[in-house]
Amino acid sequence: MSRQERFESFSTPFSCAAVHDLLSDPTSEKLSLAEIRRLSPAALAYLGDAIYELHVRRRQLFPPERLERYHQQVVARVRGSAQAKLLLVLLPHLNAEEQEVVRWGRNGCGRPPRHLSLADYQNASGLETILGYLYLANLERLKHILALTDILAETVAEMEG
Repeated sequence: MSRQERFESFSTPFSCAAVHDLLSDPTSEKLSLAEIRRLSPAALAYLGDAIYELHVRRRQLFPPERLERYHQQVVARVRGSAQAKLLLVLLPHLNAEEQEVVRWGRNGCGRPPRHLSLADYQNASGLETILGYLYLANLERLKHILALTDILAETVAEMEG
């Protein structure tokens, strides 16, 4: 479907099938690896941050809790220090190309916020960069990595607790 056709579809009421099609293939605009690699690490990390938070929010929905409890659980997993620790245990599970994307993300992250150390900020940015990259380049691998982050996040929590 071309951009113009998609734009025109937004001006008409959505059918259930149209909504399903839109959500089932979030990368309908297929980008080449060359196009993806032209993006900055910050742009990929920006995308990866949103993907990771949405993934964690979806995972925290069950069992049903109060909204405040959902928020606490999500923040515990998506804050920079937690992402930094997660990346360190995830690295051995990444292939050489993915580790290179992580390195690129670490080096291109800019200045950390005051509440986060430079090392944690770099590692969190590396995690977000690889998630953004995989979202655009390889959805199946992204799904595998996100499932692995769930297992590894529990392992990290057990080691700390």
